[in-house]
Amino acid sequence: MKTLDIEIKNPTGLHARPAKTFVNLAKQYDSKVAVFHNDKKANGKSLISLLTLGVESGSQIHIEVEGEDEDQALKAIKAEIEAGLGEGEHLSPPEQVQVEATAPQAAAPEMQATAENQFRGISASPGFAIGEIFQFKKPDLVIEEKASGRKEEEKNRLYEAIKTAKSQLKKLNQQMLDSGATQEAAIFDVHIELLSDEEILAEIEQQLDSGQSAAKSFQYVIDQKSKFLAGLSDPVLSGRAADLYDVGYRVLRIMLGEEVASIELPDRPVIISARDLSPSDTVSMDASKVLGFCTSEGGPTSHTAIIARALGIPAVVGINDEILGVASGTQVILDGKEGFVLVDPTTAEIEQAHQDQQDEITRQEQMKAIAADPAVTQDGHRVEVVANIGGAEEAKKALQMGAEGVGLLRTEFLFLERTTPPTEQEQVEVYSTILKTMGEQPVVVRTLDVGGDKPISYIHTPQEENPFLGLRGIRLGLANLKILREQLTALLKSAQHGNLHIMFPMISDVDELSRALDVVAEVRAEQSAEAVKVGIMIEVPSAALLADKFAQKVDFFSIGTNDLTQYTLATDRMHGSLSKNLDGLHPAVLRLIAQTVEGAHKHGKWVGVCGELGSDPVAVPILLGLCVDELSVSVPAIPEVKAIIRGMDFKNAQKLAAKALECSTAAQVRELVKENQV
Repeated sequence: MKTLDIEIKNPTGLHARPAKTFVNLAKQYDSKVAVFHNDKKANGKSLISLLTLGVESGSQIHIEVEGEDEDQALKAIKAEIEAGLGEGEHLSPPEQVQVEATAPQAAAPEMQATAENQFRGISASPGFAIGEIFQFKKPDLVIEEKASGRKEEEKNRLYEAIKTAKSQLKKLNQQMLDSGATQEAAIFDVHIELLSDEEILAEIEQQLDSGQSAAKSFQYVIDQKSKFLAGLSDPVLSGRAADLYDVGYRVLRIMLGEEVASIELPDRPVIISARDLSPSDTVSMDASKVLGFCTSEGGPTSHTAIIARALGIPAVVGINDEILGVASGTQVILDGKEGFVLVDPTTAEIEQAHQDQQDEITRQEQMKAIAADPAVTQDGHRVEVVANIGGAEEAKKALQMGAEGVGLLRTEFLFLERTTPPTEQEQVEVYSTILKTMGEQPVVVRTLDVGGDKPISYIHTPQEENPFLGLRGIRLGLANLKILREQLTALLKSAQHGNLHIMFPMISDVDELSRALDVVAEVRAEQSAEAVKVGIMIEVPSAALLADKFAQKVDFFSIGTNDLTQYTLATDRMHGSLSKNLDGLHPAVLRLIAQTVEGAHKHGKWVGVCGELGSDPVAVPILLGLCVDELSVSVPAIPEVKAIIRGMDFKNAQKLAAKALECSTAAQVRELVKENQV
């Protein structure tokens, strides 16, 4: 065994960011890693365990490493601590990270009642719901303090309950996958992972030694860990508290013999009201009995919002606590698009809501019925409408919704939430499956796009003052050629199964592109592979301004309007108070899109849009008028985007776009579109 006593010099101690760096490094070695501080001991490979030490700046920690590679492990850990555990010599404030599905929910706004009986909240999932409200509350659990049997019996009860819980979570995961909600399904992967945390299980067994029951021991540890995580400043880690509480509640109910596979609702469809709903709550409810959701807490990234959208259930979140005082059985109208709940509506209001609801249902059915037809304007101009997807299940869903191909396959789902990169064979299998699913239709695959707001544990990058301007996208790929080459090899091996297009993210200058193209050529030669179409994303102003130069080297462009807008307006997409000002219909962004299209068409190359702007009904007429050739949109938006295009005249759209380029603000552009329906 090797040991080390060392001081933690990070200004805020061993908080979330350096702790993550420590754990990711420790996991790369087979040796056991234990960390001691004061009278506490932590597993160096468990993030939750390491954080519970509460190590402050200037504190000494004692590290013990034992195993075959203990020398290498301790040496690497020592060097990383001395280097600042990812915070470098010039340590910056705690990181601002992108809010994930499990991040803390946005603060609920104060209720703004435009009518005495109208409760305002945040639009979470569009659609109308008309019916009785049902106040959902989790039942209180009665837990015996003392064990009723021997320790081994209690331990067996615990592990049988965990086994059952994992089985249920796997079913919930599959349920979400079957619905095409790949990213939402990952919520339950996290829950399964939490039930496998060795440190948590070890602490529960210590409680069993004191004579407590399995349920009481489990409850105590989960409550302690949840409270600790909830108090962390790192939004990703503090969000794990909700996950830990949710999965803990599931295991407790199993141990107490209560049913958790489904939640009992009234025998008639209702609108569920609750303080908040966990992922398990939301998915476990019988969808045929749920008209809508409204919660007093939560934001558009809360679990309720995420899963409601995936299931197509109208939802409003972030209403204040007064909604919880509305008695079950009260008639309400929920408008998920506008974000309000109307309590005790009049007969006239109910009739109007039913009419609006029926009109929307009819419109959706009409659009879906012809979703497979091409999107051709009334004067004969065609625009391809394809899908943004993040996995094989979404590819199937895209076809069902009328997609004419895949305009953006995000490959990050293969690389994130793991400690080692996917193997070449793993990638080949996934890419081949998606290409086979889409048949002859084009599939544009974006190479790994991480860095910035999407860090990855096994790719070590230097601490950056502004990661959005640092090693991300193709820059990170070129700095980690082994990973880039393996991905390109897997893609080229898969190409025989469909119509593959490869796309590089975050290209900013021609030399950068040339280096990436050289790697493609090298891999092609090694594999004796056929040529495939290669394109780039236009996400930074320099790429848009040099579009005519890039067009001479690639086969196509796809404009990532999310990042192009952020970089053009110099506004961080994750900045709380400024992000509301980000709008891809800003004239400056539109001018860059226009210049990109002009540069591409000059050399006979096509241009797509794969950012969120393509799914915005107000933006579609402008993008069409700017002569964009393809719109790659979210899967649910495909029928509506096609319908909008079919109802337009291309020449009128061009005139409208020309006027938009002369506007001064995004608000003016949006008003222009509303005033000039084409």
